[in-house]
Amino acid sequence: LFMYLPPTAVNTTLRLFQLRASMKPNISAYIIPATDAHLSEYIAPRDARLAWMTGFTGSAGTAVVTQDKAVLWTDSRYWVQAERQMDCNWALERDGNITNWLIREVNEGDQVGIDPFLFSVDTFAAYNTKLAPAKRILTSITDNLVDKIWAERPPLPPDNLTRLPDDFIGRTWQNKVDQIRGQMMDNPYNPTALLLSALDETAWLFNLRGNDIPFNPFFYSYTLLTFDKIWLFVHTERVTEELRTYLNSSCSDSYCVQLLQYDSVRSHLMKYLEEAGVRVWVGTEYTNQALYELITPEKLLESTYSPVLTTKAVKDQTERKILKAAHIRDAVAVMQLLHHLERSVPEGRETELTAAEFVNECRSKQQYSRGPSFETISASGPNAALAHYSPSSETSRKLSVDEMYLVDSGGQYLDGTTDITRTVHWGKPTDRQKEAFTRVLMGNIEISRTIFPAGTRGVNIEMLGRRALWEVGLNYGHGTGHGVGNYFGVHEWPVGFQSNNIPFQEGMFTSIGRADHLLGCEAFLKLRVLLWLDSYYQDIRNIVGPELKSQGLTEIHDWMMKNTEPFLKDGSSAVHTRLMTVELLKLNILQWIILR
Repeated sequence: LFMYLPPTAVNTTLRLFQLRASMKPNISAYIIPATDAHLSEYIAPRDARLAWMTGFTGSAGTAVVTQDKAVLWTDSRYWVQAERQMDCNWALERDGNITNWLIREVNEGDQVGIDPFLFSVDTFAAYNTKLAPAKRILTSITDNLVDKIWAERPPLPPDNLTRLPDDFIGRTWQNKVDQIRGQMMDNPYNPTALLLSALDETAWLFNLRGNDIPFNPFFYSYTLLTFDKIWLFVHTERVTEELRTYLNSSCSDSYCVQLLQYDSVRSHLMKYLEEAGVRVWVGTEYTNQALYELITPEKLLESTYSPVLTTKAVKDQTERKILKAAHIRDAVAVMQLLHHLERSVPEGRETELTAAEFVNECRSKQQYSRGPSFETISASGPNAALAHYSPSSETSRKLSVDEMYLVDSGGQYLDGTTDITRTVHWGKPTDRQKEAFTRVLMGNIEISRTIFPAGTRGVNIEMLGRRALWEVGLNYGHGTGHGVGNYFGVHEWPVGFQSNNIPFQEGMFTSIGRADHLLGCEAFLKLRVLLWLDSYYQDIRNIVGPELKSQGLTEIHDWMMKNTEPFLKDGSSAVHTRLMTVELLKLNILQWIILR
């Protein structure tokens, strides 16, 4: 039987046949999430099980396969993409309630299989709370069924682990171990061990980096830390002799890191839990169900985040200094892009793809560059409305002076990670575009100007970023900001403005999500906003200007100076009448609120 397959779709017939065969005879439905064993935001190609099974490559989604149905759930951002990428074996469900669907499709007493390594504690509980009363049995299968049939699953990257250079380290790993053990000792519930599951936890603790996850310098790992032992679970063949010496791995006392194979974490944790009087502290946000289900209640201490995540969120003096330096250099790359586009777009020789390649190339020439921090989003016209759109040779549009253009990009450097968005228009934006953009700007300025005490929760000031939009019935459908790492993840939890973020403290860094380039909008700006902008412009001149000169970029420096002239001259409240289409640079040295 011939089945028409659009060029954008993947034929999954054989894959589904093999998966269903592996489910027999006991598993009636199998759930496939879009994450890895560390509940990472970005995953390695070898963990892209959802994409391999369905053909759908969006970053958010869950699939369920039964013996006669295959269904994908994803949010509205990805509906069009899913319909284009999936073949007719799959159905797209727009109702987000997966458990209700399972209760309808699976008989009482039947088993619903999951890989517990791919389920967070909370996600497992949410499923089980609904399925258990309906007598549908959520069953852990630690040998992933997709992996069993994925013959060409990408291998583990061969790259060895690396350590951060001393110039970029404010605390040795021994200092950090002492700090975390101190928090364990101070905890009134007397934990004897701390289990670390998030990839950035172990990387931060030991000042190590890897190359297992695209755009993120992480490596597959777990850590079990006690008062007198340190067990690091990694692919030990990738730990060089130099690193083994650095980690004191040849001994077994309290400051010796004992290296164990990555896949042995579950069996080793079971063995530790057999000891009397032990209690394991876990952060439930990033601990998978496969490890959590081993710990009986009397041996469990849980918090939303581990003490490593909350400690990492507060940068030390070295981290603060070098992160700022990374942003200054990154600002140079973004200036080069904006200067280039101002010339090339009117000439009709620029596309979404060439613009993305240009800014990536500019970053690659900066000191300590280690590549992009995520896949560059370079979108014009209707593509700017798509979720996480990145251009390809097939989809790239030519940039035009008649359309808005958005570039959301960032860089990884040995001393810091950046994330910066710019929205520009080289022609005449509509009144609607001007107002919407200006109100986003006003919200960002409102948050930036706000003075608040340490301990304030981001969620309590987040509305300041939305108020100007709410006044005219507008809003934005994403978070207001997120933490950022020192050569780590571009979205670093748990800092930010959401309800599950921790309170702000001195030394935390957060972005403010924004459309960062001002479009001719004099009619909407108030005097206090203009005063803020003039002060901001002066900061750009004082901080980024010297870096441009030191790199010999005289033309870019002159262009920056021209485009950061003050709005208010000689103390006057008069507003310049020039159209501010390429006026507000807002470069990423001030992309971050630095909490002092």
